[in-house]
Amino acid sequence: MRRGLTFILAVACGLTVANLYYSQPLLDLVSHDFGVSQGAATVVVTLTQIGYALGLLFLVPLGDLLENRKLAVRLLFGTAAAVLLAGLAPAYSVFLIVAVLVGTTSVVAQVLMPLAAHLAPPEQRGALVGKVMSGLLTGILLARTVSSFVADLWGWRTIYFISAGLMIVLALVLRRMLPERKPEHTAGYVSLLRTVGTLARTEPALRRRAFCQAMMFGAFTAYWTAIAYELISEHAFSQGEIAIFALVGAGGAAAAPLGGRLADRGWGQKASGAALALASLMLILAAVGHRSVIILAVAGVLLDFAVNSHQVMSQHEIYALRGDARARINTVFMTSVFTGGAISSALTGVLHARYGWTGACLLGAALPLIGLAVWARGRWTARVTETRNAEAAAELAPSV
Repeated sequence: MRRGLTFILAVACGLTVANLYYSQPLLDLVSHDFGVSQGAATVVVTLTQIGYALGLLFLVPLGDLLENRKLAVRLLFGTAAAVLLAGLAPAYSVFLIVAVLVGTTSVVAQVLMPLAAHLAPPEQRGALVGKVMSGLLTGILLARTVSSFVADLWGWRTIYFISAGLMIVLALVLRRMLPERKPEHTAGYVSLLRTVGTLARTEPALRRRAFCQAMMFGAFTAYWTAIAYELISEHAFSQGEIAIFALVGAGGAAAAPLGGRLADRGWGQKASGAALALASLMLILAAVGHRSVIILAVAGVLLDFAVNSHQVMSQHEIYALRGDARARINTVFMTSVFTGGAISSALTGVLHARYGWTGACLLGAALPLIGLAVWARGRWTARVTETRNAEAAAELAPSV
């Protein structure tokens, strides 16, 4: 796991996942261009995330079956075609269909993340995966800023043309830089998908981590889906000013390496609970202090910090469950996460239309609290199990 390769993987993850978020600050422009309501325009975010969830479910498991470098390169060429079609879409119905394809093909980042875990030494896995994840998170957070600036200068479609070119360049770079990795799994594709369900049923830690991160990502999606509307209506922001505001979220990407180091040192469980609580508090702060741009910015940074650190700590735990099934484990985890995001974006559109910014924030605040309850139950169950095991060992000790 050379430093240069770590950087390439981080950049690749950031550029590919950014395709999911280019549309978020452009919804007002999209609604005007196609002549649809703001609520209808929000469907773009939902369909993109649904497409991503489909890709996670049906394409990412191939990382445990096919040679990883070829899989990543082919997916990138598919992404290039999808984003090019998005930029050329003549009607809103076509744009919605292509949004699903953009999401489905952009899962290459989730092929590269388990590959990074395979290449990293076990004692440094959390830190190195955190560095790659920081690239992915930076892509998520900067995508809004870049798309806003580009739209302000050349129109909202231009970002999709630029992305198509970047995907082709990235495919060529990865084909040259990535080492080959052929998985040990030899069964067919149907068998592979069947074991995804088996992992979800038999690994309680995976289920718990997936659900809690789905709640966190739902809060993240609620905030960033509705914030552009709030900045335009409440603070009269231009598209360029929205782009500058979106930069504040990039500070949250620093949480990824920190979360990885905490997990490497055994603090992942406790820090996860703190991250869930922090995310909920920041959505409440955003709802109460929405008249201040500074408060909205602080809430956005700390929300992103909480969501990102929780994700890396979760991945540290689940990647250690089964070294031979990391792609399928990632499928369960990330499909759950983006399904949560898709549901949240749909609910955000409804609640924002009816209750405004406050409704979106209250939804976002409630989701991490649900995750916190699941986290607390998991901690309690673990303590009970440890206590029972200790008592059983004490009973057997005199007879040994």
